[in-house]
Amino acid sequence: MANVDLYTSAGTASGSVELDDELFGIEPNVGVMHQVVVAQQAAARSGTSKVKTRAEVRGGGRKPWRQKGTGRARQGSIRAPHWSGGGVAHGPSGEQNFTKRVNKKLKRLALRSALSDRAASGDIRVIEGFDMDAPKTKAARALLETLETGDRRVLLVLAGFDANVVKSFRNLPRVHTLTVDQLNTYDVLVSDVVVFEQGALELIGSGTRTDLKENA
Repeated sequence: MANVDLYTSAGTASGSVELDDELFGIEPNVGVMHQVVVAQQAAARSGTSKVKTRAEVRGGGRKPWRQKGTGRARQGSIRAPHWSGGGVAHGPSGEQNFTKRVNKKLKRLALRSALSDRAASGDIRVIEGFDMDAPKTKAARALLETLETGDRRVLLVLAGFDANVVKSFRNLPRVHTLTVDQLNTYDVLVSDVVVFEQGALELIGSGTRTDLKENA
């Protein structure tokens, strides 16, 4: 197992913690990660774009000119798709469904691959816990400076929801906070550094978090 430094909420080193090789030590599968990320992005599409068909455009109920004898091509409505101001053929209907099905086994492999990639590049940090009795953005900024994240994008993974921690980090640019049950491949890959609360490490992939377990 690989070891990474363990930090206190003040940013001082307090030891080390072992990372599970099953989560952080596998060979990343690029193809599976791509498949899962594409599915996540597709699921995020709203699918509400819509255009009017010739049946929905106002007007055009009368035949513009008689069928024969004018020398012009026969026409039935000025709202046909080839007319200016007419309906649109084969356009979006407002009921599009862009979701792609990906089984749980691939999702788990993609997440493990993404975490292993970050661990291999030395971009995993672990915090013992947070002791914030009120939102403190100044303390949050100081912690990130101690962790030497620089201007890189940071993903903060909490073991359970803590409003004070979330509010402390949400005003900082390039920092995204989520709980361990929300951890996903896309957010790991789009971030440069992943910072875990220590209690979150043992809950990865469980679909739960500490505050939910306490209330169960």
